[in-house]
Amino acid sequence: MSNEDRLREELVLLGRSLYERGLAHGSAGNLSVKLPDGWLMSPTRSCLGRLDPARLSRLDAQGRLVDGDAPSKETFLHLAMYGERADCGAVVHLHSVHAVAVSCLAGLDASDVFPPITAYAVMQVGRLALVPYFPPGDLALADAVRKVASRHKAVLLANHGPVVSGSSLSAAVDAVEELEQTARLMLLLEGRRTSLLDPGQVAELERRFPA
Repeated sequence: MSNEDRLREELVLLGRSLYERGLAHGSAGNLSVKLPDGWLMSPTRSCLGRLDPARLSRLDAQGRLVDGDAPSKETFLHLAMYGERADCGAVVHLHSVHAVAVSCLAGLDASDVFPPITAYAVMQVGRLALVPYFPPGDLALADAVRKVASRHKAVLLANHGPVVSGSSLSAAVDAVEELEQTARLMLLLEGRRTSLLDPGQVAELERRFPA
């Protein structure tokens, strides 16, 4: 099996896993993984639980379709991450329930949405940036993501959902799952007296596990 075939199978497997565990629904969300000369992506209007490895969108380095079905209309989100992060090997965008709920809250810190609840959120998600709301498919959203992507491996689109990069597809999926778990914890703890990691503990984690 070639490396590209292996990545096709991995993308389908992880897409199905996200769908079956309720992190994706209907045709919402999209995944991509980098190739030496471009990238593979879940096609437009496709369900992550029912992807066909032979029909994945194959794009060149500029995001133009080379083979397969037409890509998601949110291709530009992925292109923004790949363009700004040299370490980006894959991108996951979901409409997962708890992350979307957090993205609708007022008064969030746009440079660091999550309070430091757990070490794992600091290690796997890093400082989560909030990107202002734009209608789905609006190309202005790409510019907004591009402005913060070099400093943030994960961003939260207001009233929309997370976009997460990773060195590999499995790393990006692990990070988006940690993001969703942290969003759920944030909502569960809202209004309660909470013991958070202190700035020194956060700085030590960021030093040892740079995002």
